[in-house]
Amino acid sequence: MTRVLVVEDDPQLVRALVINLQARHYGVDAAPDGTTALRLAAERQPDVVLLDLGLPDMDGVDIVKDLRAWSRVPILILSARQASDEKVAALDAGADDYITKPFSINELLARLRAAIRRTEDIAIAPETTLVETEDFSIDLLANKVLRDGRDVRLTPTEWHLLEILVTNPGRLITQKHLLKEVWGVSQSNKTNYLRVYMAKLRRKLEKDPSHPRYLITEPGMGYRFEG
Repeated sequence: MTRVLVVEDDPQLVRALVINLQARHYGVDAAPDGTTALRLAAERQPDVVLLDLGLPDMDGVDIVKDLRAWSRVPILILSARQASDEKVAALDAGADDYITKPFSINELLARLRAAIRRTEDIAIAPETTLVETEDFSIDLLANKVLRDGRDVRLTPTEWHLLEILVTNPGRLITQKHLLKEVWGVSQSNKTNYLRVYMAKLRRKLEKDPSHPRYLITEPGMGYRFEG
């Protein structure tokens, strides 16, 4: 049975989540604060964590950092906060996804299933050389991209950006992380770099660059690769 740890201090929301998750045969533990959450995470070893950022005793970002010190469990943020920088801070600390309150239970369950699938999939290891989609293939060892049987010419910067995204399939990679890894900068005013280069990659790889299927933008947050 897949175990879910719900970290939330709103009793009504906790009750709704527990009922819906148990009805779908998940095992559920609930924690109303950060201290209890960290104890249950160590004792129960959940398969996924649903984490509210605003808790009575600790900030959710601190809980993410504590969990990431010893665990790779998927962490989905449940946030009512409107400021994107707070959500980005949680993602940079190691959270895997975010869901803004209020949310539909169907969206939550879909995100939950996706997070679990990613942990079950075999991670892209260094010896893995090929990432394939319906429209193009990427040879990570040869630094080569093929589309419709033809080589796609990428600049070193385009390649570096693409490599980070495809080796983290389905995971939201924040603007800050990409800027630091690709350009060595993290200033928010440099996000135009990302917009320009993502547009270039989409023109080279996507059938319809204006409606991308693979290189997805999460507005104000970052980007993800969906294979």
